[in-house]
Order: sequence, then structure tokens, then C-alpha cells
Amino acid sequence: MFHYLRGPLTMRFDGGVVLEAGGVGYEVCVPDNSPLYLKVGSAETVLVYTALALREDDVSLYGFPDPESLELFRKLQTVQGVGAKAALALLSALPLQELRKAILFEDVAMLTRANGIGKKTAQRIVLELKEKIGEAETGGFSESAAVRSGSARDEALDALLSLGYSRSEAMEALLPCGDDLSAEACLRQALRSMKQR
Repeated sequence: MFHYLRGPLTMRFDGGVVLEAGGVGYEVCVPDNSPLYLKVGSAETVLVYTALALREDDVSLYGFPDPESLELFRKLQTVQGVGAKAALALLSALPLQELRKAILFEDVAMLTRANGIGKKTAQRIVLELKEKIGEAETGGFSESAAVRSGSARDEALDALLSLGYSRSEAMEALLPCGDDLSAEACLRQALRSMKQR
């Protein structure tokens, strides 16, 4: 119904902002980590991409600073058991790229960091969205490029997971490892890479 709203952000409330457009103040729910909060009260005109959620007992407007976040918000809601509030909780718990990587790399533990997302729901999100997210949306990351079963990278991945790193962090760190490296060399390179971040 509304694709975007443009105007100044005049107020902040718990879970969102008020955007004034055409003399009307729209309450827009935004992720907790949204850069939109920084523009509240600045009188700067901002563009907020929106999605309207209608339920029997509630009408809510959700807003995002970019179309990619809006698109992922919509995709998340296609998963059974994930409504607008759960999708917003996921986008609040993880930055956009981290959320995409967690889905692509099947990092269920990372997804369960979001309020209201249990293990079964996280597994369903991975199962239903992994193919829809794809390499194009994750900056070229792909699980197959990161780890092949039985390879040195696979052994290094197991070692990183046992050290307490999340699956998506470990797989990202293993991307630059060449096929000619041993598991120990991959592990050392990945640890150095993580230390520099």
C-alpha cells in the first residue's frame, strides 16, 4: 500500500519513530539497530521504505532505511511462524549482511539471538530461505565456496566451532583459504583474519 514515506523524523518512541509527511505524523516501527534513529529531530528529510501489516487487532507500519532490508523483511514473513514482529526482531538482532550470512551458512544459533525466535523457527527460516537469499544478496559468499565436506576447510571449520565461534563467522573467515592448504594452515589463517577485524 505504502512503498515509502518521505519527510523529517520528528519523534522517537519505544520500537520506532514518527515520520511527518503531508502534515501527518506516521508511527513507523523500525529495527533497534536502524540508522534512522540517528536522524530523529534533525529536520533532515529522509526516505523510509515501508511495509504495512494488517491484523484483526493491529495495524502497524514498518520502516527501513533501504529497499534491501524491506525485501528481506518481506521474505522472512513468508516462513510459517514468522510474522512482522518476529521479522523485525531478526533485523534488530543482526545487521542485514550478518542475517543473510546466518541464513546462507545455516547458523541457527545466530538466528536464535533474536527475541521470540526459537531453534525450530530458525531451522525453518534456513530451510525455506537459504535458496532465496543466494550468493547475489550476500556479497558473493556461498557455503560451497567456504567449506567442502571432508576437506581441510571442513576440519578447520570444526575447530573454529569448538573454539566458540559462530558458524557464519567461521565460514566467512575460511573463505580466503586456498584448496592447497592443510587444515592447520587454514585454521591459522582464519584466526589471523578474525583477529584483524
